[in-house]
Amino acid sequence: MAHETIAILHPGEMGAAIGARLRAKGLRVVWAGAGRSAATRERAAAALEDAGTLRDALAASDIAVAVCPPHAALALAREVAATGFRGIYVDANAVAPATAEEIGRIVEEGGASFVDGGIVGPPPVAGAGARLYLAGAGAARLAALLSAGELSAVALDGGVGAASALKAAYAAWNKGATALAAATHALAVHAGVADALMHEWRGTQPDAVRRLDSLRRAARKAWRWSGEMEEIAAAFAAAGLPDGFHMAAADLYRRLASFKDAGAPPPLAELTAMLEAPAGPRRRRSA
Repeated sequence: MAHETIAILHPGEMGAAIGARLRAKGLRVVWAGAGRSAATRERAAAALEDAGTLRDALAASDIAVAVCPPHAALALAREVAATGFRGIYVDANAVAPATAEEIGRIVEEGGASFVDGGIVGPPPVAGAGARLYLAGAGAARLAALLSAGELSAVALDGGVGAASALKAAYAAWNKGATALAAATHALAVHAGVADALMHEWRGTQPDAVRRLDSLRRAARKAWRWSGEMEEIAAAFAAAGLPDGFHMAAADLYRRLASFKDAGAPPPLAELTAMLEAPAGPRRRRSA
C-alpha cells in the first residue's frame, strides 16, 4: 500500500495541507488542475503534482480524497462516478450522514469503493494537527496509510455515516457556539449594551470573547460554513431533533460571504455590521 497514488479533490487550504503531509510521507499525491483558479493552482503547486483533468488524476490514482465545500460534495461524487473510477473514494467533506450514504451509493454505482470521512481540526501544518476520522469497509487499513505527520487518521467502529456523524456533532457545537456568540454580540450592539456585555463576558464567559476573535480571524472562510450548518441541520432533523438553530447559523455565516479570501481579519465592528445585513436566499445542496 505504500506505493499507492492519492488524488486530492480539490485542494483548498485543508486539502493542500493534507496532500503536503501525505507527500512528505513519501506518497505520490496528485490533483486535477485543469480549469481551477490561479489561487488554487498557487496553493497546490507547492505540495501536489498536477495530473491535468479530473479523469486523468483519477486514472493515475488508487485513492481519491474529496475535500470540497459541502454544497459541492454530491456534484463532485457524480463527476467521479462518471469517469468510471474504480479505486477507493474517501468523502472527507462536512456533510450529514444521510448525504454521505448518498455519496457512497453514487460512487459505488460508478465502480469505486467508498469510505466515509470527517475532518476535525485546522489544516495540518507544523504545530497544528488534524484528525481524519474514517468509517466503513477498509477504514482501518486506510487509516494506517493516511496517518502522516500532523494528520492523524482514525478508524471508527460503525459503518458508513459514522465519521460524518462525528464531524457533524463536533461542528454543531464548535461552529454553532461561535455563530451564537456572534449573533448575541450583534444583538447587544443593536441594543447599545455591547460594551457592558463584553465586560461581563470577559469576567464570566471568556470563551464567548475568544469565539468572537476566532470568527474574525476565520471570516475569510466562513462562507464555507453555511453549507456545513445546513448539513448539520439535516442531521439533527434526521435524528428527530430541532434543526432551526443550525439553519439560523447557516444564515449568519452566509452574511459573511463578502469576506471570502480577504487578507487581514476584519474589525469586530465591520463583521457585526455584516451580520445585520439581509442574508439572501438559502443555498440548496446540489441535487
